Amino acid sequence: MGASVDVVVIGAGVAGLTAARDIARTGATVAVLEARDRLGGRTLTRDVGGGLVDLGGQWVGPRQRHVLRLADALGLQRFPQHHQGTKVLEVRGERRTYKGKVPSLPLLSLLDLQRIVWKLDGLAKRIPREQPAAAPKAAEWDALTVEEWKQRHVPTWGARAALDIATRAVFAAEPSELSFLHFLSYVHSNGGLMPLTEIEGGAQAERFVDGAQSLSRRLAEALPPERVILSAPVKALLQDARGVTATTEDGRTFRARYAVVATPPALAERIDFGADLPAGRRRAHADIPMGSVIKVVATYDTPFWREAGLSGEAVSDVGPVRLCFDDCGPHGHHPALVGFFLGDTARAWTGRPAVDLHRAALADFARFFGPQALTPVAIAALDWKQEPFSTGCYVGLPRPGTLTAIGDALRAPFGRVHWAGTETAIEGCGYLDGAVESGERAATEVAARLTTPDAG
Repeated sequence: MGASVDVVVIGAGVAGLTAARDIARTGATVAVLEARDRLGGRTLTRDVGGGLVDLGGQWVGPRQRHVLRLADALGLQRFPQHHQGTKVLEVRGERRTYKGKVPSLPLLSLLDLQRIVWKLDGLAKRIPREQPAAAPKAAEWDALTVEEWKQRHVPTWGARAALDIATRAVFAAEPSELSFLHFLSYVHSNGGLMPLTEIEGGAQAERFVDGAQSLSRRLAEALPPERVILSAPVKALLQDARGVTATTEDGRTFRARYAVVATPPALAERIDFGADLPAGRRRAHADIPMGSVIKVVATYDTPFWREAGLSGEAVSDVGPVRLCFDDCGPHGHHPALVGFFLGDTARAWTGRPAVDLHRAALADFARFFGPQALTPVAIAALDWKQEPFSTGCYVGLPRPGTLTAIGDALRAPFGRVHWAGTETAIEGCGYLDGAVESGERAATEVAARLTTPDAG
């Protein structure tokens, strides 16, 4: 038998620990159950080559008010993402370079791309953040994929290639997988398409000096150590008129008045919530799979790309690595590059031996930045699809038709069970910011109910 508390929280990532800390601050007792043997969820900071690198989520941007406020309150230092220098763009196998924010594409493609960005931002503003399914054209847009919309509305090859690259970079998925309604909703949640893709002023503007996992570690310090239970995957969360009972796979039970489930919908599908779980929520668990990404970080003796006038930023529609950034630590110490296998490419490489992933990534780094990339000091890769308690990253992606089918089920409480996680966020969906926002919302919901004795 486990603890008896006021609230049990499932998941010790940023969302779950934010909710737990805020609930505990009201004086309520909380237990956090985490399936992994560590804190942090989809963040993971490790020492690679003598310095800290993030193998999971790592960036924050100036629009992300929830996570920035929390980080400041926790005393976590940040530093700017390096982006000065020449960028590399590979389209149709041709290597191009450019500076600033305008990619090296033919003039007609650039004009078409600008038109498409304006159009997408305009359409996104029509989507209610709280309820995408209430948009005037929700059914029509939810039935479309991004690929289908692109084929109808984007005439130039350069603009099509840029939209494909941006979609893979932002969602870790192919345009043919994504509901166009979800695409627009995500863009609106994050303030526009360009802020999602840019460094300066965008979602990749800053990183944490101690790594993004430090958010979860610092949040957990606000809770009694015995109330954060690791290696405790939950197999059932059942409720009655007086409370909920969480049962772990090894048979431990935890009794509480309320619960917060702070896992991606795809992982919540593994939990037995009882026969009366609403159909919309069941659909969400079944039809919001995770994106596909493998992340590779290589460290070096020197930042040779900077010395050559390159920013370390590269995007490509060929080769395994589709996206690359400078991953040096503060002030350029601990030189490193980070690359991403995304969408179809990630799925094609998933399960391959680490040595193969390393070799493929280094070959692409060398193509982008020169042969010195072939001789790193150290290298590490993480295939998030192989992580049993993630099954992918960065975020859950509703299949076409799902958002209109589930309605408000992502956030609507189910009896005594409340929902958190970046997938449920109104602002910053898909990012650390959305995780914090969702945890704060769930905590507010539960705290209000705790003031009413035995309210079910």
